Amino acid sequence: MTRDGDENGQAAPQEAQKPEAPLAPMDFSTFVLSLGSTCMVNLGQVPAPGSDKPHKDLPAAKQMIDILGMLQEKTKGNLTEPEQQLIDSLLYDIRVKWVDAQQS
Repeated sequence: MTRDGDENGQAAPQEAQKPEAPLAPMDFSTFVLSLGSTCMVNLGQVPAPGSDKPHKDLPAAKQMIDILGMLQEKTKGNLTEPEQQLIDSLLYDIRVKWVDAQQS
């Protein structure tokens, strides 16, 4: 195999040569927002990455809401004030959107 190609010496696809951007460091807020984003996709509020149209998956959205609720309960008393406010407000917002999604 050559440095920039396959074993036949052909050039590798352009996508394979692009270096990946480093991921942002993971902290509690980033993790919670990631779960919330997944929930919003499942609620049909935003399209999934790589898709043009939103698609509802209410059981998956409910599971994400339950996971966030469990995380909220298990971390009670161990979060900074901004972290607590983030998870509280995020859960409130997505619970309201979940109820709305069930009615539509």
